Order: sequence, then C-alpha cells, then structure tokens
Amino acid sequence: MSNPNYLPLATGPRLRHSPFFDATCRYGCRIYSVYNHMLLPLYYQSPEADFWRLVNNVTVWDVAGERQVEITGPDAARFSQLLTPRNISNCDVGQCKYVLITAENGGIINDPLLLKLAKNHFWLSLADSDVLLWTKGVAAFAGMDVHIREPDVSPIQIQGPKSPKVMTAIFGDWVQELRYFRFRELDHDGIPLLISRTGWSGERGYEIFLRDGSFGDTLWERVMEAGRAYGIGPAGPSTIRRIEAGMLSYGADMTLEENPFEIGLGRLVDLDQPVDFIGKAALREIAKKGVSRRLVGVQIEGEPLSPNRQFWPVLDVEGGSIGRISSCVWSPRLKRNIALGIVKVGHDRIGTRLEIDTGGTIRRATVVETPFYDPKKEIVKGS
Repeated sequence: MSNPNYLPLATGPRLRHSPFFDATCRYGCRIYSVYNHMLLPLYYQSPEADFWRLVNNVTVWDVAGERQVEITGPDAARFSQLLTPRNISNCDVGQCKYVLITAENGGIINDPLLLKLAKNHFWLSLADSDVLLWTKGVAAFAGMDVHIREPDVSPIQIQGPKSPKVMTAIFGDWVQELRYFRFRELDHDGIPLLISRTGWSGERGYEIFLRDGSFGDTLWERVMEAGRAYGIGPAGPSTIRRIEAGMLSYGADMTLEENPFEIGLGRLVDLDQPVDFIGKAALREIAKKGVSRRLVGVQIEGEPLSPNRQFWPVLDVEGGSIGRISSCVWSPRLKRNIALGIVKVGHDRIGTRLEIDTGGTIRRATVVETPFYDPKKEIVKGS
C-alpha cells in the first residue's frame, strides 16, 4: 500500500499466529500489526468502513494478542495485589477489574483487565508489553508461593449494538443478563470458554476467551454464522472509536515514563490500603507534590489527518514546546480531527489554544473535554 502508516510485514516463527489467523486471512484482513509478539489484524474493508460496521451493527475481532498471564497458588491473591495500586480485595470471583501495573517509580508497565476465576486464580489480560517476564521476575524475589504461566487462552471480541443478539443466538438468553465487567465460564459443545461483558470499543460488547486453541476456526465460523442475520463482519480494534471514547492505548498514551496521575487514572490508585504494592512510596510522593503535565483531549483544526505514526510536538501559541500528541484520528462521525496528548500543567485547561506540528505542518488546536462521544458511557454499559 502507498499509505506510509501501513508498511509490509515479514512473518516467521518469532511472530506468533493466533488460533484465528487462518480465518482472518480467509475473510480478507488487509493489514496486520504485532501485539505481544503475535499478529494482530487491524482492518478488513478500511478503517472507516469497519468503524461504521462497529457502531451500526456488530463486528468480530481476533484479539488473541491480548495474552493472559495466569497467577495461581496459595499466595496468588497477595501477589496480584502486589502488582497493582488498585485495591482488588473487593474483587469477586467472576468479576473483572481494569487495573494498572506499576514500576517502583510509579511508571506504568501495563493496563490489563484482571479477571478473578477463583480465590487464588487470576488472569491478567494484557495490553502490549512483556508482563509475563515482569511478573516472573517479581515472583522470583517476592517470597510468595505462586505459579505464573501463559495459558492456552485466546480472546475474540464481539462488539457493536447488535452484539447481544449474536451472543444470544450462540449461547442463549443468559448472556443478556451478564453484568458489565462480569464473566462466566462454560463448556459449549465441547469448546472450553470464558465469556465476559467487556471490550475495547466504547460500544456494547463481549469477549470470548477460547481456552483451547485447536477450536479457533470452529469458534470463528460459529460466530460468523450466528451473526450473519445481524450484518456481522470481521474488524480490528477501531482507533477511531476508541479515541472517540477517550480510551488509552498502552505504548502511545501511556508508557513507563507516565504515572497514573498524569494520565487521569488516579482513581485506580489506592494509597490508603494497608497492604503494599510496587510503586506505592513513589506514587504517594507524586500525589503529595502533584504533577507537572496531564493527558488532555485535543481538537485539531483543518482537513482530515491520517493517524500519527510518531508523537507530534505540541506548541503553545508562541511556539514553545509544551508536550506531545500521542494518538490522533479523523472521526467521520464527528467530522473533526480528535486527539489525545500530554501537555504541561497550565496548558491543560479546557479551551486552551495550542499548535500541533503534524510532521512539518503546523495546525491550530484546542484542548477539549473527553470522551469526545458518549461522555457518560451509556452505550457501553447498556441496560
């Protein structure tokens, strides 16, 4: 393709293929990326066409690149709490929680979904970074009785307003009663699964965690068959929709260089809990002193911009460097360029005028509220 945002990708044994890879090829995936050392489909028709299918109908995503770190053993609950500043003592079996994993200086290592399968049985469903190695390293020195591994678990996401109808057609009426951020384990015609009411789309949706990769093609075709009456189509995680929803992407909107307070996720830090966690002292000090920069929503003026391949410098109106744009996209629904970025405190107030260097061209911009669409998250929570 001529678009410089999408470059040819050579594959080999070092890049893992998901259990759904053959199906994604068969259904016409045009571009793959790499996520946790696994090929991740990005889009099939086009980013905009896949976006409209997501928000109007229903889509299925191969997100097996969201690998799981499984933590078991007598000290699994204690160890899981050691990894995250969010208090998970009130997490029930069958419940999911969005958590952060922090380093000793408060920097962010990952922002996974934590699933509690039993009293001392947890999964961390990962964003893109080597958390398996991190947790094994922590466990080696933690003095706790835990076992850590990557299980044979590969998720797909069923996302969009018609996702409940598709899921009901496959699994029955109970699916529609599944509460937001809850899950259920089941055996479906001999296929071991875990189904959660979660997703990364800003739309109503579900994740199906396949627990035996040999059933990958079977599961994919079963979903497609059930969804045909509802206009289902394959897609990948929509950059357009997730930025509309103000959802952060690890490696772009947050990295090891950012802490939870800078990116607006201080609510996931409980400094008052009695137990310790990695980075607690550093985060306590940051909370006391305050931060010097913050993540903001930005509206960029002018014609549609292509998604940024690198961080774009953010300038004040006098041309001084004050931060960076981490994610940018043209929203065909909102008909404007929307972006997330980190800027110095003092330039983070709603209405502040900025300038963005989009790769040699300066665009005017304004700090705006996020999420850009559905600010109360009524869509994703559903009824």
